[in-house]
Amino acid sequence: MSRQIHLSVMPTQSGNRARANILWFCFWSLLALSESLSSILASRSEGIDRSWHRVLVWNLPQFYLWMILAPCITWLGRRSAALKWPRFLAIHIALSIVFAAAQTSAMLSIYWALRGNDPITSGSLGNLFELEFIYQFHLGLIIYWLILAVARGLEARRHLRDEKLRNAQLQAELAQAQLHALRAQLQPHFLFNTLNAISALALSNPVLARTMISKLSDLLRLSLQEGHALCITIARELQFLDCYLAIQQIRFKDRLSVQLLVGADVSAAMVPHLILQPLVENALNHGLLPAQRGGTLRITIERAGEELRLLIEDDGQGLPQSGLREGIGLGNTRARLAALGSSSLTLEPRVGGGTRVEARMPYTVGGES
Repeated sequence: MSRQIHLSVMPTQSGNRARANILWFCFWSLLALSESLSSILASRSEGIDRSWHRVLVWNLPQFYLWMILAPCITWLGRRSAALKWPRFLAIHIALSIVFAAAQTSAMLSIYWALRGNDPITSGSLGNLFELEFIYQFHLGLIIYWLILAVARGLEARRHLRDEKLRNAQLQAELAQAQLHALRAQLQPHFLFNTLNAISALALSNPVLARTMISKLSDLLRLSLQEGHALCITIARELQFLDCYLAIQQIRFKDRLSVQLLVGADVSAAMVPHLILQPLVENALNHGLLPAQRGGTLRITIERAGEELRLLIEDDGQGLPQSGLREGIGLGNTRARLAALGSSSLTLEPRVGGGTRVEARMPYTVGGES
């Protein structure tokens, strides 16, 4: 199996390298042809008839030599990037002199060999060096530092892009870890409250206690089926909520009325796992349970533009004047929504009495907005 993977990957890498080499060659060829055309046009504007052969023999070797040297300069720049500036400059000043001298000598030698019948350079190779070496050497120094600056700039840009990618991955992993931790904290809290209610009924009403245990086992089975999923569909979340409300109906007996309004277009919307249960639990324990008469719990789930809106309303005793102290369930829900980003949770008095809790989050279906 490993051999097959190796054979399938290598052609792709070779093909990418070949395309990169072709593009690199075309880039430097275009620079050489552009410089040649500029020289021809400039000469003709001055009344000098310069042949294409002479111009190309002069420019093509010059640019192709830099094409060969540029990867070496890039590699040397990368190897010396960690040095302090004084040492970095000292090293590259020496290297720029060596590279410029070598490139200039090679270019003039190639031109001398390929120049043909050129009356301007009909003397010796030494005469050509006397005429052109200083200027070409100076130009070589400039090109060396230009290549080095561009290479270091591209390298810094790549490092910055990679660093941003790593930071984004770390942020995502941190958010996932936070959600896992908050969910792990929430489930024991829910189990403790439910087992406490079962314990209260165990002696006074064993039949109802056994019914609650059966409903709790159904809820735990659903939870195990989801595994470690952080987000599930609204339809799946409502199955958990049905099991939870069945347990609470036993506690409240006939004092609890539940109204569930779910939009037709939200059943496939993704929500954090067990996001509804703590909101409903908060309404029951702090709004309806203290009221002897019980009351009505209204749950609305709908889409509001690009957001999903969860609305939990009760007509119970309402928020205390001193303000509601958020317990584990509500505090964890707020933290889980904050970890998702672009989400909110608000608690406020309900018109006509009771409490109104609204949670908003981005509307997503199967991971797509």
